[in-house]
Amino acid sequence: MEMSMDEQELIAQVKRGDESAYTVIVRLYKDRIVNFLFQMTNDYQRAVDLSQETFMRVYFKADRYRPIAPLSSWIFAIAANLAKTDIKRRKRMALVSIEDLPPTVLLSTPGDSVNSGLSGNLRRALDDLNPRYRIPILLKDVEGYSQEEIAQIIKRPVGTVKARISRGRAILKKSLENARRDLNAVPKTEMLDERL
Repeated sequence: MEMSMDEQELIAQVKRGDESAYTVIVRLYKDRIVNFLFQMTNDYQRAVDLSQETFMRVYFKADRYRPIAPLSSWIFAIAANLAKTDIKRRKRMALVSIEDLPPTVLLSTPGDSVNSGLSGNLRRALDDLNPRYRIPILLKDVEGYSQEEIAQIIKRPVGTVKARISRGRAILKKSLENARRDLNAVPKTEMLDERL
């Protein structure tokens, strides 16, 4: 199987049951899909599980693909829909008492390298962002899709996509400004005490 084969021929072969063509599609998109899903869920193992589900659907629902959009758009649409469903399900299950949390969650401090700095603030802001804004922002700013391609992926008008990207970026900016203001509000003596 040649890697130069175009997407349309690959998916046509998958429709005919060619597992080697399916393997090529998985190899081409796996890393991008896992990364996208990780950005959505903030849970690597969950992202891997959802990517496997995404590619299972690509294989078993290949006959539903229509070549009006790039294959990548169709695959990302499947992944985005699975992530949205998973996020909704997890939010319903997220009503947990503080006693049920592991001690490591309760002991994390603002100085933890994983959760500190701009990247930690950005990660938290993205996590708090409603999926209706998070998905278009990740597709645009992380995956590099055009607004027209995003409109095809999430099945919304281009104007809606533009508005959601703009609104989402504004929310992220405000969250990051608030986090920076909160950090600046901590007295320097407290910051020194934490380092000791």
